[in-house]
Amino acid sequence: MEDVLDLYAQPYDAQYPTVCFDEKFVLLHADAHPTQPVAPGVPERVDYEYVRQGNANLFFFVEPLAGWRHVALSARRTKQDYAECLRYLAEERYPAAHKIRLVQDNLNTHLAASLYETFAPTRARQIARRFEFHYTPKHASWLNMAEIEIGIFERGCLRHRVADVATLEQRIGTLEAERNAAGCTIQWRFTAQEARRKLAHLYPIEQT
Repeated sequence: MEDVLDLYAQPYDAQYPTVCFDEKFVLLHADAHPTQPVAPGVPERVDYEYVRQGNANLFFFVEPLAGWRHVALSARRTKQDYAECLRYLAEERYPAAHKIRLVQDNLNTHLAASLYETFAPTRARQIARRFEFHYTPKHASWLNMAEIEIGIFERGCLRHRVADVATLEQRIGTLEAERNAAGCTIQWRFTAQEARRKLAHLYPIEQT
C-alpha cells in the first residue's frame, strides 16, 4: 500500500510517467422491446426485458497527473491481450520515456511473463525493461486511480444498455476524447502518513 501511495506523492515527470491500469467486463444487452423516448411530462421508459448479445472487455489506461486516459476494447482478457496493452504503452504511447511506472492489481494475467507468451524473447525483454510494476494489495483496488476513471465512464456512458460492440466503441471513444481535450486530471490526497493514522489496524506494530 505504501509503495503505491509514495508513488502517487511524487511530482509529474515525463520521463517516468505513472500510469494506472485496470479492466472492466461489459455485458452487451439489446432491448427486447423498443424504448419509449422522453416526452413532455413523461420520462424515458425502458422495458425490463433484454436480449444477451455477448460481452466485451475494456482496458483502462490513466495517467492522472497528465490528464490523459485511453480505453482499449477487446473481446477477451487473456495474457496476450494484456501483453498487447504493455506493447502499446511502451512502443506507441511512451516510446521516449525512460521507465513507465505501472500501477495495477494482482490479476493472474498482469505479469511480465505474459509478454513471453506473446512475443519472441528478445522483444518481450525489450518491452518488460521499459516498465516498473507497482501492485495494489489484494482487496484494495480502491488504491488504483484507474478505478476512479472507470466509475466516471460507468456513470457517463455505460449506465444504459449497450447493444453491440460498435455502440460501445462509439460511447467510450466520445467520452475519452472529451475528457482528454479538457485535460481532466486526478488529484490524489490520501498519503502514507494518513494511512498509518486511519488504517492503524493494518500495522502489526503500533507507532510510538
